[in-house]
Amino acid sequence: MLHLRAVCPPDKTDKAVEVLRAHPGTAHLIVHRGVAVLPEGDLVEVDVAREAADEIVGALCTLQLDTSGGITLEAIDTALSDAADRAEEAAPGDGADAVVWQELIARTGEESRLNVTFQAFLTIACLLAAVGIVTNSAVTIVGAMVVGPEFGPLAAIAVGLVLRRWDLVRQASVALAIGFPLAMAVTLGATLLGEATGLFSRATLLANHQVDFVYDVGKFSLIIALLAGAAGMLSMTSAKSAALVGVFISVTTVPAAGYAVVAAVLQDWERCLYSFGQLVVNLIGIVIAAAVVLMLRRRGQRAGGTERPLSRE
Repeated sequence: MLHLRAVCPPDKTDKAVEVLRAHPGTAHLIVHRGVAVLPEGDLVEVDVAREAADEIVGALCTLQLDTSGGITLEAIDTALSDAADRAEEAAPGDGADAVVWQELIARTGEESRLNVTFQAFLTIACLLAAVGIVTNSAVTIVGAMVVGPEFGPLAAIAVGLVLRRWDLVRQASVALAIGFPLAMAVTLGATLLGEATGLFSRATLLANHQVDFVYDVGKFSLIIALLAGAAGMLSMTSAKSAALVGVFISVTTVPAAGYAVVAAVLQDWERCLYSFGQLVVNLIGIVIAAAVVLMLRRRGQRAGGTERPLSRE
C-alpha cells in the first residue's frame, strides 16, 4: 500500500474526493478542510493499492492538483486493515508488478543529480577498486561495486529516453560525464602517490590474476551488462528494491575505471585500453537493457488501458 496526500484548492476538493471514493483501490479516505497554508486549501489523505496508484495519480493530475496544489506518495510498511486488504484485492494486477511512473521519475531524478554525495561515493568506489587491483583482492573489488552509485544516472537515462524526458537524460549524462573523470582524477593522484612510496609496482599489476576479469572485455561483458540493466530496471519499477544489490555487484563499471587509472600509471596501455572498453560496454549495455525493459512494461500498461499522462514536474 501507498499513502497519498493531496493539497487541493477548495474548489477542487469535492472532485478529488469523488475520484478517490469511486476507485476500488482506495481505503481510509480522510479530508481536512482548510488546514493547508501554503498553498491554501484542503488536505486529502488516502491509502491506495500500489497497482492502482498510477491510475489514481493520473486522475488527480487531470484536475491539475500537481500544479495548483500538490501530490505526495509514501510507502506503507504495514497496514492492518480489512479495508486495505479489500482495496488491494479489488485493484487490478499485483502490487509487486505495478509501475508507479511518477514515483519512478522522481526516484531516478533524485539519484542522478551531480552533487557532493554522489561524487564522494563514486570517488570512494574508484579508490576501493584501485586498492583491490593492487592488492589482488576480489573482495575489495566487490566492495567497490556495491559502493558505486552509477546505476542511478544510468537508470535515469533509460527512463528519460523511453518517456522522452530529455531533462533527465541531460542531468544524468552530466553526472556521469563529470563524476567519472573527477573520481578517476582523484584515484590517479592516489595511485601516483602509492607508486612513489613503493606500495606497488608494475610486477604487482601483472600478478593480479584474481582481478583480471575487470579488464577482460568481451561478449560476456555485454551479456552481463544487459542482464544487470534488465534486473535493475525491474527492481526500480517494482517493489523488489532489494534486488538492486545484486545488480551492483554484477557489473564492473567502477572497477574498470579504477583499473584503467592504475594501468595508466604503470604505463600498461593495453590493459588501460581494455579497462576503458569494459567501462563503455557496461554503461551502454545497462542503459539499453533498462530502456527495453521499461518499454515492455509501458507497452503492457498501454495494453491494459491504465496509462495516464505524466506530469512534467
